[in-house]
Amino acid sequence: MALFRHDHSQQEEDTIETVIGPSVKVEGDFMSRGNIIVEGHVNGSVKTTRNLRIGENAVIQANVEAENAIIAGTVEGNIAIVNNLEVLSSARVSGDVTTGRLTIQDGAYFSGNCKMKTDENKKINEETQKDENDQ
Repeated sequence: MALFRHDHSQQEEDTIETVIGPSVKVEGDFMSRGNIIVEGHVNGSVKTTRNLRIGENAVIQANVEAENAIIAGTVEGNIAIVNNLEVLSSARVSGDVTTGRLTIQDGAYFSGNCKMKTDENKKINEETQKDENDQ
């Protein structure tokens, strides 16, 4: 998971498929099979089968789905993460969260419900994703 390294190595940049820059505003549904970094604004939905990183100045007014995610900015919407969700101290999250594993740093704002997935639920989701990718 090079996307989750805290050092900005060349390998990290090579694994990123999409960057929504700080001056970009996306309206509608954004879907990808690759790693995404959001630094701008998104209204609608954000879905990837890989990793998602939401920058400190990003504003997401959308439901979010990803395999893993790091949130440093603002998310207003429900969040569904298959494996690991990390909410950094600068983050503001308003919405319900479903995830396999959750880390919330001191200073982060979180308002909503949280449901932790069991191993059985993870296996069902992985099988569903595999079926979708095979189509």
